[in-house]
Order: sequence, then structure tokens, then C-alpha cells
Amino acid sequence: MSEKKQIDFTTGRISRKMLLFSWPIFFANLLQTSYQFIDSLWVGNLLGAGALGAISISATVIFTILSFIIGVNGASLTILSQYRGAKDEEGLKKALNAFVFVLGTMTLVLSLVGFLFAGPILSFLGTPDSIYPVALSYLQINFIGILFLFGYNFIGTVLRAMGDSKTPVRFVLIAVILNTVLDPLFIAGFNMGIEGAALATIVSQGIAFIYGLWFSIRKADVPFSKPQLPSKLQFIQLFKLGLPSGLSMMAISGGVMAIMGVVATFGEEVVAGFGAAQRIDSLIMLPAMTLGSAVNSMAGQNIGANQWRRVSEITKNGIYLILSVTLLISTIAFIWSRFFISLFIDDPETIEFGASYLRTVAFFYPFLGINFVLNGIVRAAGAMVPVLVLNIISFWLLRYPLTYLFAKWYGEQGIALGMGVSFIISSFIASGYYLFGKWRKKVVINEKS
Repeated sequence: MSEKKQIDFTTGRISRKMLLFSWPIFFANLLQTSYQFIDSLWVGNLLGAGALGAISISATVIFTILSFIIGVNGASLTILSQYRGAKDEEGLKKALNAFVFVLGTMTLVLSLVGFLFAGPILSFLGTPDSIYPVALSYLQINFIGILFLFGYNFIGTVLRAMGDSKTPVRFVLIAVILNTVLDPLFIAGFNMGIEGAALATIVSQGIAFIYGLWFSIRKADVPFSKPQLPSKLQFIQLFKLGLPSGLSMMAISGGVMAIMGVVATFGEEVVAGFGAAQRIDSLIMLPAMTLGSAVNSMAGQNIGANQWRRVSEITKNGIYLILSVTLLISTIAFIWSRFFISLFIDDPETIEFGASYLRTVAFFYPFLGINFVLNGIVRAAGAMVPVLVLNIISFWLLRYPLTYLFAKWYGEQGIALGMGVSFIISSFIASGYYLFGKWRKKVVINEKS
């Protein structure tokens, strides 16, 4: 890979490198968000509300089941970036082989199990009979292509660990452009219906994966090798970090579903308004997600190089940046809340609740941004179990109970208050662990590993 694309975070000005490294990750995250939006747009307009409901249910199933492997993949960013920072090319190669073998095997097993049990899963979720057949077809085809979805995202993670955040944008961009073109072609042009939408998705992701694999081997000099069974020590290292990281993602996924249960008790208008607000919410939180991933790579390299002073500087710069960006975005969301909600729905009551929710929660987002940055730094050291505990506290001991209580006390307006208060408390707990916890003593790479 051209050295111009790979950034060495162990030297040079941190703030400049943070900005240079972060913006491509932000753009890639934005493209990922637009991918789902474009898919829903074509299906909804060409096939109707029933088909749109079918892909919504299927997407929830896929994300929930995939969340564990996504979490394990997150651990690879920590391990590989530390090897990169330590300039240990042999260790990097062995760790990469271990991840390819284990995560590849897990993804293939998940694909087979998901395909065979898609029907019972949809029945368990109470999928309406009217959309069950199309939801089943869509879900099964997507399970067949899960390897492609995970594959190009994993290659992007590897490149970011090596200091290249620009190239992974290409993979997502290819998938988005192809999906935008192939969706109407397969759905209406070839008259394949919802199966065409699913097929367009896996073809798009498959081509992005093949290109990513070719690029990483031929152009980026990523030390991929023929997958072979990792050593016992590598298995232990991978699961010691990967298991809690995967469980952490599942805790988040489960927490989100629990909160939806609270929202659902207030009726259709509130559910719709909350759903529209959550779409805006996902855009507002993109900078925080971006910085959480960026500081993970940056801090990981410096921890691998044993440069702890720079790790502290990365934390400070990350917090300053996320506070500036989220305050600006929160102000925009507060002022134009009604306009943003009205983009998704035209019912007055729904718009009123969605706008009220957004105005209330807007200025709590900076606290959540602090959480993302601090958790990213702690993850970079390999402290995955503490991050799992922090996420359990954040979602299951704070966000869900507080949302439930405030909703009980103040009605539907309490939903935003409960969420916001949980953001504040979570940020204080995360700050306390960052300042006084033992995460700096974690050892990820050593002579044995």
C-alpha cells in the first residue's frame, strides 16, 4: 500500500491526523446509512408497504444475529492496530490469519443456521401472515450473502487498523452505487419482486467484497495468507477480547429493542414519531461513532508503541472535537426539529411528538459523544470486559429503566428525558473508569502471543 494512505499515529500532530483519518470513516458510515435508506425507498415505492414491512423485520433479525460477530470484528481493530504500532509484522500476519479463520468459520455457520431457521425466527417475532412469505424469501437470500456483507466490512477494519481510512470508503461506495442501480432493475426490470431486492443486495456486497479482497492483497500489501487453524494461544487471545466485545454489541442490540417496547405502549403515533426521530438520531450520532472508531485505531497504535502520553493527547483531542461537532449538530436539530421529522411522515400528531422528542434530547447528545470517545480509547487497550460492563450499565441499568420510569411519570414526553438523563450518568461513569480504572494495565500483545 502507498505509504501516503497509511497513517502512522505514533508521530506527528495528533489533531491534524485525527481529522484526516476521521472524515473518510464518517463518509463510509454515512454511505452505510444511505444504503438502508435507498433499499427501503425502492422497495416501498415499487412493491408497497407490505414489502417494506417485510424488509424492516428482516433487517432487524440480521442485525441482531450479526451483532455478536460485528463485536468480535471490533476486537480485531484493537489487536491489529497494536501490532501495527509495535511494528511487529509477523505478529500482525499471525493475528490476521487467526481472525480470518475464526470469523470466516463463524460467518459461514451463521449463514447456514440462519437460512435453515429463518421461518421459526420470523414466527417467533410475530410476523403477520400477510407478509410472512415475502419476509421469509428476503431473509433467506440475505443469510446466503452474509459472508459478503461481513467480508468487505472486515477488510475495511483491517485497513483502518493499518492507518488507512480512505480506501474502505471505496468498498461501501461500490456497494451503494450498485445497489441503487440493481434494485429497480431486479425488482421491476426482471420482475423478481422482493427476491430481486435481496439478490441486488448480495450481488452489490459480493462485488464490493471481491474488489476489497483484490485491493488489499494486490495493492495494499495486507499480509493475508491461506487460512489455517490458529494456535491455541491465538484462539485464547481472540476470544478473550472478541467474546466480551461481541456480547457488548448484543447488550446494545437488546437494550434498543427493550426501549422500543416502552415506546410501543403509547400507541401508533408515538411509535411512528419515535421511529422518525431515531432516523435523525442515527445521523446525529454518526460523528460520535466515527470518532469512537478513529480513536480506537489511533490509541491502539500508540499503546502498541508504548507511547502513553500520546494516548492521553488523543483522548483530549477526541473529546474537544466531539463536543464541538455534537453541539453544532444538536443546535441544528433543535431549531429545525419539526422540519426534519416532517421529511418522513405527514401526520400532525406524529410530527409533534417526534419534534418534541428531538428538541428535548438534542443537547444530551454531547454526553453520549464523550461515551463513544472514552470507550474507543479503553477498547484500544484491550479492556473489552470493562466496556461490556459499561454498556450493560448504560443500557440495562440506566437507559431502559430511566426511560421506563420517566415515561411512567411524565407520559410520552418522559421518553426523551429518561434517555437524556441516562446519557449524562453514563458519561460520568465512563469518565470515572477512564480516569481511575485499570485499563492501562491490559496486555494484548507480548512475546508469547
